[in-house]
Amino acid sequence: MVPVKYVLLIYSNPESWASLSAEQRDGLSRAHEDLTRELVEQGLLVSAAGLADPITSRTVSVRDDTTTTTDGPYAEAKEHLAGFYLVECDDIDQAIGYAARMPDAKYVAVEVRPVMDTSGLEM
Repeated sequence: MVPVKYVLLIYSNPESWASLSAEQRDGLSRAHEDLTRELVEQGLLVSAAGLADPITSRTVSVRDDTTTTTDGPYAEAKEHLAGFYLVECDDIDQAIGYAARMPDAKYVAVEVRPVMDTSGLEM
């Protein structure tokens, strides 16, 4: 079986984060460290990163050859993309299993999405 890359997108929102105690936040960090260590040991982790606060982002669009930049994320939603793991798994069920173990899944959501290879035939 050929492994497939999946991106595990971690969503958060200011309200859910603010509602956590310092102990719960520390628990989230430790859980991510443990999961990252396991994925590295199993050779499944390709990359992982937390993202800066959405207020630091810029949205860029080009219309009629004019570039426009606006502050913040494009989507008008409470939730924002907080980080990601890029893993190489045998199938989507394995990727879902890791997403379910992420502590963030208990508070907001973790999205599992296959990464297209260069052929783009997955769409």
